[in-house]
Formats: sequence, structure tokens, C-alpha cells
Amino acid sequence: MRYAKILGTGSYLPTNRVSNDELAKRVDTSDEWITTRTGIKFRHIADEQEKTSDLAVAAARKALEAADVKPEEIDLIVLATATPDMQFPSTATIVQNKLGISGCPAFDVAAVCAGFMYALNTAHAYIKSGMAQKVLVIGAEVFSRILDWNDRTTCVLFGDGAGAVVLGASEEPGIIAGKLQADGNYLPLLQVPAQMADGQVCGTPFVKMDGPGVFKFAVKTLAKVAEDVLTEAGMPADQVDWIVPHQANKRIIEATAKHLGLGMDKVILTVDEHANTSAASIPLALDAGIRDGRIKRGQNLLLEGIGGGFAWGAVLVRY
Repeated sequence: MRYAKILGTGSYLPTNRVSNDELAKRVDTSDEWITTRTGIKFRHIADEQEKTSDLAVAAARKALEAADVKPEEIDLIVLATATPDMQFPSTATIVQNKLGISGCPAFDVAAVCAGFMYALNTAHAYIKSGMAQKVLVIGAEVFSRILDWNDRTTCVLFGDGAGAVVLGASEEPGIIAGKLQADGNYLPLLQVPAQMADGQVCGTPFVKMDGPGVFKFAVKTLAKVAEDVLTEAGMPADQVDWIVPHQANKRIIEATAKHLGLGMDKVILTVDEHANTSAASIPLALDAGIRDGRIKRGQNLLLEGIGGGFAWGAVLVRY
């Protein structure tokens, strides 16, 4: 049996850290309004010169160092992002070049906030099939560039960042089970309805979201996909040591944990520090939990996330 085992993790947040109070000077909102509804206190905003690939490379270098893996040992790069550097080539190939890697396949995955779940499951399939030995999986976003900073219903929720994981083929359990799903019927709930045509942006290039609709769908769907993965693995919820969820909204995270019968003391929560970083949020939380010592080798981790599309997924990991 071949497993995809986590060898190392890394993360990066831009240095520009913006508090709710600072944001309240720009848009009609307050720290109390944002905190009570979302749990968010800060978000990090990339500098004008920083691209998604730059954030991704910074996180990837830390993950490679933690895994004690050299860049040239990587034989696949899967990068999840909704904010690529350019239309093409893929941001994964740009990261590949910046890391000094050549020859291995590299591609992007577009599933917004569920992107890291899609990327991780894809990497797992490559390793399990024998098509790859060491895979670099990255979630990276500069979401600040697709926000309408006059729309308080969206601009207060998101931030920029990147997280990365190095996976390696192992006979020891790593990724135990994973499940991905999507349903395009829910597209109107969360989207950026824009496209390039004839050298111009057609449509609205900013995030449009039905907040209450997203909340209801996310709570129901995340609980179900988490249960499905546990059932597939034959593992009761009380054997999960840590939930590492998509960091979008504290209330959604609390509702998912409650549905599984787990307390918040079993949840890695970082949304207060960096807001919703879309595809980067799960690896950011994972890296935080590992580096501060809460997550230990041999523990069972339940990762889960949902994003525009809607697309969603969960992964059960023995760390």
C-alpha cells in the first residue's frame, strides 16, 4: 500500500497587516461588526509588487526546508489559486521556474476556497498510482486584487497569503481518505463574473457573494462531506485529533465541529489573524498548528473546505 505522507509544511503572509479598525477608516464598518459575524480581526495585504507566485514560492521554500527535500527532488507541482499571475501560463509553472525546477509536470487547480482540497486529493492520486514520489502542493492567493473596497459585505472578509505542503510516497499511513464534490447550480452564490475579451475585462471583476446563502450551504455541506470521509475510512469522529478547516468564518467552523460532536479545542482556528485567504487558508492553518506544536506526528487530521462553484471536499490525514 502506497500513501501520500506529509513531509513538511510552510506558509507566508505579506507584511502589511491590516486591522479591522484600520479598515473601518476606509469603509463603513467596525471591529465589532466584523468580529461578531466572522471572527476576523486582521488580514494581510500583498504589496503592489507581490504576485501570487511570489507568495507561493516563499511558502514552498519553507515547506521544502521543513521536509528536508531539495527542489530538484520534486516531481510534481500542483498549485491551487483563484488569483493567478496571468491568464497563462499557469502560476505553477512560474513557481517551478522561480524554484529552479525543470521537467516535472506543474499545473494550477481552480476551485477557489476548495482549491487546496482538490490539489491535495490530486497529489494523493498521483502518489498512490506511482506516477509521482514527491509532490509540492500549494495554495496561494492575492484576493485583495479582486475585491471592491467600497463593498463592506465582501472586502472585510478576505486577505492574501500562501501555504504549502510537501508530500512523499510512504508505506506508513498518510492521506487515508479523501472526497471531492461540486455543483454548478450554486454558482450565483459566490462568483467573480468577469472574463477577458478583445483586450478588455467583460463583466464585474470583483467578488460577488450572497452571504446568508453561502453560510447555509457551507454549514450543511461541510458537515456532510466530513462525515462521508470518516465513514469511508471507518473512523469515528472522536478519533479525530484536529479539524483543520477552511478559514472563512468562525461561525461556520463552530457549526461543523458541533455537528461532528467535537469541541473547538479540537479545531485549528487562524481566521482571526489572516481572514479568508481562499485556497491558502487550510495550509496556512495546518502549518500554524504544526509549527506551534499542537499537531503532532501520528495524530489524525480532518481537513475540509468549500468554495465558489460550489466545489467542496475533505481529506483525512494521519500526520
